[in-house]
Amino acid sequence: MPIGIVKEELQQWFVKGDSYELYLEKAGASAEPWRRVESQVELSQSQQAVVNSFVRTMNIIVLSGIWCGDCSAQGPIYNVIASASPCINMRWLDRDEAISLSNKVKINAGNRVPTVLFLAEDYEPVSVLGDRTLSRYRAIARRQLGPACDLPGASIEQQEIQASIQDWLNEFERVQLLLRLSARLRQKHGD
Repeated sequence: MPIGIVKEELQQWFVKGDSYELYLEKAGASAEPWRRVESQVELSQSQQAVVNSFVRTMNIIVLSGIWCGDCSAQGPIYNVIASASPCINMRWLDRDEAISLSNKVKINAGNRVPTVLFLAEDYEPVSVLGDRTLSRYRAIARRQLGPACDLPGASIEQQEIQASIQDWLNEFERVQLLLRLSARLRQKHGD
């Protein structure tokens, strides 16, 4: 997490964020590519078991753009994972409306989207991941679309979606284990 971003500021941004449904509702018809991908996303039984094992609360901020192909390809995955666990609280911010936050979490000197900020229950920063997982980069490289990202609504093979689900679930699990093994939180929770 970049220096200069404090948990109080992150909490304020979290509170300003929208739920996934409200984020898409505000977008109107522009959310259609998101809905198409959403219909393709489902956790396997073993993936659901991982999510069911979560015990620490994770607050998550997603910096996104409804217009972004990578966001429409991955955002529904975050929502399915978050919806599968009462331990995950997720809020969505439009990158352009939260540019001052985006400027503090640039990736490769750019305001990338999606950017996912993983926070502890008390909004202490834990991890930042964006704009694409390794599986997503591999798939885009195979298609050789050039320097721009996929357009919203571009067809996504089910194999790519499954690989992206696993990549993102691995990060959610990594953060959950980091929180679960945190001496600070273990002392707080007496476990």
